[in-house]
Amino acid sequence: MSMMTPEIRPSAIARVNPVAKLAVALLISCALMLSIDWVSAATALLLEAVLLAWCGLNARQFWLRTAPVWIAAPFGMLTTVLYGQDSGAVLWGAGLVTITEGSVALGLAIGLRVLAIGIPGIVLLATTDPTDLADGLAQVVRLPARFVLGALAGLRLVGMFIDDWHSLALARRARGVGDGGGLRGRARRFAGLAFALLVLSVRRGSKLATAMEARGFGSDEPRSWARESVFGRRDVVVVALGLTIAAAAISAAVLAGTWRFVLA
Repeated sequence: MSMMTPEIRPSAIARVNPVAKLAVALLISCALMLSIDWVSAATALLLEAVLLAWCGLNARQFWLRTAPVWIAAPFGMLTTVLYGQDSGAVLWGAGLVTITEGSVALGLAIGLRVLAIGIPGIVLLATTDPTDLADGLAQVVRLPARFVLGALAGLRLVGMFIDDWHSLALARRARGVGDGGGLRGRARRFAGLAFALLVLSVRRGSKLATAMEARGFGSDEPRSWARESVFGRRDVVVVALGLTIAAAAISAAVLAGTWRFVLA
């Protein structure tokens, strides 16, 4: 079962090697983590928005998948504005809470950074098949096959865990278990479901490990791959675009005088 749903239409980004997508996400993330300023984050976010037209997601899919990022960014910004490091003129103060020009600029930088780092990662993951990613990591990056295949098997079980959670909830409700109301009842019901899912996951993981071992997935012998993962010119162009976005973000911040190296 692919992580790409059938509603996602084929796109230029979907045909790119997953290793190239991963490299782009890492390049942009590393560049934005070198400094905490709003100019570099805003520049990266603006350039990323231009490229989102080729991601293959329609407007509804895009907003649904990136909703957690859009929710987290304002909360991170608000927390930093209220409790971040004070500098510059005081704009408002009440007790232990003080809002200054520096804390506002820092909050804006944090919020934009969350968006600039989170949105590309979610969009690229939505257009990536887990098997293709495993093929790329093993054949292009040359990671150990045992590690890659184990991670792929675990990732494939995520969807099953969600189905198991719903099945366990329905089964417990049919038996009248955990129907207590109130906050305490919901907490006990959640704890019971979580423990049951943990036990089920351990059992299924043990069976999966035994089955994979029996089929030779744990062998140290060089293995063949059903699908060849090729890192071509299109993938090089995509990585170059990611490098360009990272360089443009840093350059814009340096030219604007807002660049603050975090390790300085």
